[in-house]
Amino acid sequence: MPYHLATPHRSPDGNAPSSGGPAWWRERSLVGTASVLPVADAQDRMDLCVPAAPPFTPGRLMRVQVEINDNPLEVEVLGTAGAPTLIAHHGAPGLSSRAEPRTTFGPLADVLRVVVYDARGSGESGLSPPFTHRQWVADMDAVREHVSADRIVVAGGSYGGFIAIEYALAHPDLVRAMILRDTAADNRHDEAARRNALASNRIELDMGRFERIMDGHVRDDDDFAQCWRHILPLYDHDFDPARVEERVRNTTYHHATHNFAFRHNMPSYDILDRLPEIQCPVLVTVGRDDWIVPVSESEAIADRIPNSKLVVFERSGHSPQIEEAELFQSVMRDFLRDTGIIAGD
Repeated sequence: MPYHLATPHRSPDGNAPSSGGPAWWRERSLVGTASVLPVADAQDRMDLCVPAAPPFTPGRLMRVQVEINDNPLEVEVLGTAGAPTLIAHHGAPGLSSRAEPRTTFGPLADVLRVVVYDARGSGESGLSPPFTHRQWVADMDAVREHVSADRIVVAGGSYGGFIAIEYALAHPDLVRAMILRDTAADNRHDEAARRNALASNRIELDMGRFERIMDGHVRDDDDFAQCWRHILPLYDHDFDPARVEERVRNTTYHHATHNFAFRHNMPSYDILDRLPEIQCPVLVTVGRDDWIVPVSESEAIADRIPNSKLVVFERSGHSPQIEEAELFQSVMRDFLRDTGIIAGD
């Protein structure tokens, strides 16, 4: 079915459009600007966490360390027991943490049970290999079993989107819907990312650092931090040097996890031809100015998944969930209502 341009979910002034929403299937939305609500930094540590506890308490945040496939994982559950369950995988193996999907999906805890965790080799979780896509998919399914969820909404941004897609392919009967953010279904975006980095006027590219982090050859955790600092100015629509330094300070580094992911996983990553197998509803989101996973990668995903919707955020880079937070939340809630995951207004 051909694409059409859909009416934005919210006008630039934040009001709902006057006409009814467009048909769900195969539509593409080009979303305008929106006011941005204050959100926690993607690496911020919440002080709402409670210790490992008895069965989940409705309306609270529960943090537990769970032994998953012979490796401890730090898991957080937000929301109300009995609500539909969303499980999200963070991006950037060895660099990101559950704080990223908590910021993105935590606001949905009023209508969903939201499960986020530090993946094997990242954040505060255990560092036992292997750091393969197959293992991360198996860990995600074990987390699902641990929280006693049947069918779930699976979600992931950036590298976490790779794992979300592979989970949906491995367990189609367990996935009600999927939400993707700034991700890809193959490794061809790597060439575009290199071109974009070379063309940017935000940094004078140090090819040694750039190639070490892109190819999985960082020397140690200190080198990882320096490589990360070097490329961070490329990520956002609006460059804020103070935010770059804050993110560098607040990140936990595990260079061995990153190196395995980018040296061994990425060269063979290509599931593009399998995307038509995915039959659940899929929301594909991306920032217009994403340098590392360009819009064309999200278009390729939406082109191939039959029941998909692509939303491009026009004033965002790699993190529209932060740069256009209010609009991003609105788009997700509309998707969840349109697909019957949550009740309508």
